Amino acid sequence: MVEEGISVEVAYALPDRQRIIRLAVPAGTSMLEAVRLSRIVEHFPELDIDNSAMGIFGKAEARPAERVLQEGERVEIYRPLIADPKEIRKQRAAKARGEAGQG
Repeated sequence: MVEEGISVEVAYALPDRQRIIRLAVPAGTSMLEAVRLSRIVEHFPELDIDNSAMGIFGKAEARPAERVLQEGERVEIYRPLIADPKEIRKQRAAKARGEAGQG
């Protein structure tokens, strides 16, 4: 029996550069396996794929080692958040209130 392959992509981006790697993997390959097979860490040596958050087309996946990929899917490796989005929104709202009161 011949094992079927599927085409997937692995993507990672920094503020100043990004890489999208298209590769063929065996059917049944997990997200984490595809990231390893892509060898993306050769382009981003600081990347810790075993502890990085990952998702598919913007939707985070809780268990990348268990999530089996389908044809055409793109695995996205997410950078850790530098600031809490809720806190940033609070700061913007406080600043807007302060500016509105000055006018």
